[in-house]
Amino acid sequence: MGKRLWVERNKDGSWDAFSDDGAHIKLGKGRGVFTPGDLMKIALAGCAALSSQFAIEHTLGDGKGARIVVDGTYDADSDAYINFNEQVVVDATDAKLSEEDADKLKERVTRHIEKGCTVKHTYVQETPVRMDVTVRR
Repeated sequence: MGKRLWVERNKDGSWDAFSDDGAHIKLGKGRGVFTPGDLMKIALAGCAALSSQFAIEHTLGDGKGARIVVDGTYDADSDAYINFNEQVVVDATDAKLSEEDADKLKERVTRHIEKGCTVKHTYVQETPVRMDVTVRR
């Protein structure tokens, strides 16, 4: 079993998400909070970022990374996202890479994300979700 996560409702209608190790994020509907759909996109972008980090730093140096933008198509009839579009942009302008080296970096980044992104692997397959509801009295 992985890290335990939970959400708790706030008086203002928003929710706080927590983890056993102290992570925290605010979610809900409206300005200034992430929706659950936003968090799905953040998870995909974050996974690509972490998966590609080694390849990018190996080529461009420590602290370098990509900007990853994710959007998706929401289908109201099924109340689900029917696809996600992910754009990975690596700013290598300071490195003065040759076209060949840029192509190699692109290939390495793609390979690292394809191999190491658990979120992407999960999204591209049908993933059953078991849910139990308990009402304490």
